[in-house]
Amino acid sequence: MKKPTLIDNLSIDFYSATPKYLQLSNALTKSIREGRLKVNDPLPSINELSFELEISRDTAEKGYKYLKKLHILGSVPGKGYFVKHTDLNQQFKICLLFNKLSPHKKIMYDSFAAALGEMAVIDFYIYNNDFAFFKKLLSAKLHDYTHYVIVPHFLEGGERADEIINTIPKEKLILMDKLVKGVDGAYGAVFENFEKDIFSSLEKALPRLQRYNILKIIFPEYTYHPKEILNGFHRFCQQYLFKHKLVHNICKEPVSAGEAYINLMEDDLVWLIEKILENKLKVGRDVGVISYNETPMKKIILNGITTISTDFQLMGERAAQLILEQSTEHVEIPFYLTLRASL
Repeated sequence: MKKPTLIDNLSIDFYSATPKYLQLSNALTKSIREGRLKVNDPLPSINELSFELEISRDTAEKGYKYLKKLHILGSVPGKGYFVKHTDLNQQFKICLLFNKLSPHKKIMYDSFAAALGEMAVIDFYIYNNDFAFFKKLLSAKLHDYTHYVIVPHFLEGGERADEIINTIPKEKLILMDKLVKGVDGAYGAVFENFEKDIFSSLEKALPRLQRYNILKIIFPEYTYHPKEILNGFHRFCQQYLFKHKLVHNICKEPVSAGEAYINLMEDDLVWLIEKILENKLKVGRDVGVISYNETPMKKIILNGITTISTDFQLMGERAAQLILEQSTEHVEIPFYLTLRASL
């Protein structure tokens, strides 16, 4: 019987959302943990990995280089990669604080956890945009973790968020999705530039927006959404001479032909579409709709809802990468306009 080789224990799931290079690195660390790979063991060549796993050479090399950055693998020019050390028990212990649960937050969590693989234990907390609860959670756990990864959105009290966040040692801090004014020192962050992102997205949608008489943004009066979104919206409308309106409550807003709407909340999107249909108007012809945050359902609803959204999978991956590489880099995550039939 043929003896199993290392490659026989490696596999790539081509349907997984986890990048292939991370699947490869996770499979290799699993082989180390299970004793199939020992210190100084040579690894298959880039070409061999590429051929046997049906992945590109770039993907195979990226997986190796990723583990080399973590000092798990070493390399010798002309000879290839080898196992540098097998002590993987120094796991990161991470306190992950999300403001709420939502489809796009799940994407962030899944990609973050997948990128860390077996290198981390994650304790996951939801503070429901409540600053007092956030402060209580964090104050009780300030000495329990190697890293604190925080999505900092609050309904109220957020102007004091820097006070509690600054109590965290900066080498342990990663901010996700949003920077917080007043947080100082060298810490890691992956974030959206909310004002710039909405402005540039609306610019890309300009030819379609010009078909409408007025542009309205549904922005609840009591919300955790950053005010920078409104700044970018107003700046776009002023620069391109759009008649515009801020709508706090879509339930009370009359909807008419010739209007285009930007919505941030999923509940508001449902109310808006119901009102459009009740008035026998057609989405994308009579009334334009742009929705924040890409989700799978928005590709299907009414032949597709136009979205403006950051890359939440990339945000989770980059946050994990900052931890694995012990980096204090600030990474601005790209924002995308996806034009569909609703505009």
